[in-house]
Amino acid sequence: METIEAISLILGAAWASGINLYAAVLVLGWLGGSGQLDLPPDLQVLSSPAVMLSAGGMYLVEFFADKIPGVDTAWDGLHTFIRIPAGALLAATAAQGLDMGQAGELVGLLLGGGVAATSHATKAGGRVLINTSPEPVSNWGASLTEDLAVFAGLWAALNQPWLFLTLFFVFLLIVAWLLPKIWRAIWRAITALRRWIGGRSKGRDPDDINTPPAGRQRLLRELSRDDPNHRSNGDPT
Repeated sequence: METIEAISLILGAAWASGINLYAAVLVLGWLGGSGQLDLPPDLQVLSSPAVMLSAGGMYLVEFFADKIPGVDTAWDGLHTFIRIPAGALLAATAAQGLDMGQAGELVGLLLGGGVAATSHATKAGGRVLINTSPEPVSNWGASLTEDLAVFAGLWAALNQPWLFLTLFFVFLLIVAWLLPKIWRAIWRAITALRRWIGGRSKGRDPDDINTPPAGRQRLLRELSRDDPNHRSNGDPT
């Protein structure tokens, strides 16, 4: 395997794992098993029928869980402890194509963990923001877009490595610009949700308590409000 192809596989596997691990395993396993991709020796296990069946079953579970508001955020929270280590492991194994021995595997492990954590944080943070929107179609649109991005991204990483690396660099630039904004928005959402829950527990605003839709509308207004006073209530930014 050429160096550029190995690097593209390392970054592609880690990036895709941070978004949808099971889809990444399915794509790599299917391409390797069908002979369309020469996987490194330790990655050939992905083509095992048992691995493919397990990944396919979990992909189906995630396909539906990822489209339900609230459930998707809980699913992402749980998979923080799954996607990132798995992405690092896949990247370290793919680094066998660099022919650098243990040094290459360590490089792959470090790069893979960082890349998987970045793509996972972007996905999970974006979903928290989407869940403050009253339109449930947003979850479906985001989930389908993420799945398509994983399939297309892995195809580019395996077939057009220079194109993938260019797009990956653009992705990093977008993330560097986007993540601080996501963090500030999530902090405002947490602050608004805490005030809303505190108000209900103290019995304030009976309309909110007795009329759930009104309470939800008020919460959504709080979540979408860009109030500079929030920064004085503990927002670190």
